[in-house]
Amino acid sequence: MGDPARRIKPPAKPATLEDLLVIPEEERRHEIIDGELVEKAAPSPRHGSGHTSVVMSVGPSYHRPSGRGGPGGWWILTETEILFEARQLYRPDVSGWRRERLPQLPDTWPMTLRPDWVCEILSPNNTTNDTVKKRRTYHRFQVPHYWILDPMRGELTVYRWAEGGYLVAAEATRGERIRAEPFDEVELDIDELLGYAEEEGPPAGEP
Repeated sequence: MGDPARRIKPPAKPATLEDLLVIPEEERRHEIIDGELVEKAAPSPRHGSGHTSVVMSVGPSYHRPSGRGGPGGWWILTETEILFEARQLYRPDVSGWRRERLPQLPDTWPMTLRPDWVCEILSPNNTTNDTVKKRRTYHRFQVPHYWILDPMRGELTVYRWAEGGYLVAAEATRGERIRAEPFDEVELDIDELLGYAEEEGPPAGEP
């Protein structure tokens, strides 16, 4: 038998921004999660519909300076790379910054100011990343509000930061309306958030 020390594999080197930039820009749909380079799967039609619907539901009233036809006061951005630390670079589906903290959008990449709100839309192949790994980082960096939109179950869960862990501030399912912090000045329709509002009913095999 060979030397046992030779059979021990050295620990994998954590992925870096340099590793991410090696990927051609047109193919770069990746995140660094716990030091691992993870490709985000191409969104399903249902995921993409939810993505668009969140922006259309929240953006008109909030993605503007205050006093222009809605509460305003936010930047609402999609698929924006955010560097939390060297081992954690995420690309949330939708994220938001209060303009009082971010008066102007930076020209540099990636974003380094932690967001005030994040919304992740679940897909069958990313559930653990969004509900455990990324949520753990969002809490550690004190992201005040975290939404998880689940098209598979037809549910929205609204989390509020607390010292011991995220607290469930609100939950809603299909057919319901909700005032979901931090955007609770506006009532949201869950079917619209999920992209079902223009359909007679869900496709076969979906909720």
